[in-house]
Amino acid sequence: MPLVKKIETKISEKDYLEGELLSEVRHEFIDGYVYAMAGTSINHNRIARNVSNLLENEFIKTESHCESFLSDMKVKESEETIKYFYPDVLVTCEPDDSESEYYINSSIIIIEVLSESTRKYDLTTKKLYYFNIPTLEEYVVIEQEFCRIEVFRKKDNWNSISYFLGDEVTFESINVTLSVEALYRRVDNKEMLNFLKDKEE
Repeated sequence: MPLVKKIETKISEKDYLEGELLSEVRHEFIDGYVYAMAGTSINHNRIARNVSNLLENEFIKTESHCESFLSDMKVKESEETIKYFYPDVLVTCEPDDSESEYYINSSIIIIEVLSESTRKYDLTTKKLYYFNIPTLEEYVVIEQEFCRIEVFRKKDNWNSISYFLGDEVTFESINVTLSVEALYRRVDNKEMLNFLKDKEE
């Protein structure tokens, strides 16, 4: 999700968390500064919804205690400094193991839907922030302008594998396999439209 210009005044973690409860605009918190979140496209929302719905369906079928959350839930990254982000989708398998009902600090998977304005940030700086989360096993980035899913896995030293239409992607940390086609259901981009047309012929 895109960030817009930061608010220049540095604030405390406590003030940030209290402010988010009252604010109509979501903000991420990095090194004491807050960054307002911009809106997203229809395709962006469709992909995030597809991911969360498909994962939840699998968790219900398998009676898993894992749970997915959409972009209104913060994730906490705490190393030398404290940071809070709003991923497009996150998965935790310890939903009750949190210091607060307003953020998750035990994410096992984080998923971001890329856009032209966020791709560089999500694949560089933000990716490294996420890699500092001790519980994180997989970081997933999904393109919206074309059909590619890239999965970074901790067990592979955070090297990535890409998946395309016709492939299946396995989220190994939760033992769930989904088709790339299902994750792009109803997404209106040229590659998806051509893929569906070829299937009909």
